Amino acid sequence: MSAAARTLDAEQAGRRIDEVLERVTAAGDPKGVAAAEELVRILMDFYGAGLARIIDGLRAAPGRETADTLDELLGDELVSSLLVLHDLHPEDTGTRIGRALAAVRDPVEVVTFDESTGTLRLRATDTGGCGCGGAPAAQQQIENVLACFAPEVTTVEQEPGSAAREPALLQIGTRPPQAAPATRATPAGTP
Repeated sequence: MSAAARTLDAEQAGRRIDEVLERVTAAGDPKGVAAAEELVRILMDFYGAGLARIIDGLRAAPGRETADTLDELLGDELVSSLLVLHDLHPEDTGTRIGRALAAVRDPVEVVTFDESTGTLRLRATDTGGCGCGGAPAAQQQIENVLACFAPEVTTVEQEPGSAAREPALLQIGTRPPQAAPATRATPAGTP
């Protein structure tokens, strides 16, 4: 949905919030009122923090390319989650998954992503170039970063790296026939 279609002026939003809080208060449940007020505070803090990061990113931008500034803002977990939440993020799901996985400590690669179920299959990648396969990345870390960048991912499944599944074949054979052993020259005076 475009930003223009979601435009809501501040006065109208304030009235709607007040109306909802009044309805909750009229219901007479003090715990419900406290929960609703806490919810409003949490949301205000969340949006305020995201907007502050956007402003900080833009302030740091003078003299820099707009694309660099946008890339930095899209790489910020909080800003990215706000943009996704409001269907304003300019990157597609695959790009955002890649951005999220780039922030993971243990490297992984995407095997498949099923949009209908939200299942992302990952594989540990080789880390040392030794063919031994990397250790599986921490599941919780992956899920946390994906929640910010690509909340469409609802399930993460990891499979071992390709090197771990298919060990290299080691060929052992007999030594090829050699010519007669060479005699070593012995220094004079040694038996």
